[in-house]
Amino acid sequence: MANNKSDAAKKTPSMKVKKGDTVLVLSGKDKGAKGRVIAAYPKLQKVLVEGVGRVKKHTRISTNQRGAQQGGIVTQEAPIHVSNVMVIDSEDKPTRVGYRKDEEGRSIRVSRRTGKDL
Repeated sequence: MANNKSDAAKKTPSMKVKKGDTVLVLSGKDKGAKGRVIAAYPKLQKVLVEGVGRVKKHTRISTNQRGAQQGGIVTQEAPIHVSNVMVIDSEDKPTRVGYRKDEEGRSIRVSRRTGKDL
């Protein structure tokens, strides 16, 4: 067996879409929708976008500490693949994301379309 790495030793792939970005959905049932990224999951290569990928989830009825019952059918967002979204820049247009180094050597995300910082 040549070069088998354990799961702990594998490096998680980086994603150019971060939490808080505004994105445009490129494909799927919500194509054309814009929304804010609520959460990013780099290991799964997925993002959770506000108002996009809504699914119905059936939850079991349970009682909380005050005695109120909760349960039934809940509508919530489901993660979508990062390749199906594109970051929106300051001019409200979709763009690819690039990187540049600043004076201190930190990476800064830039718009490939305009060259401005994101």
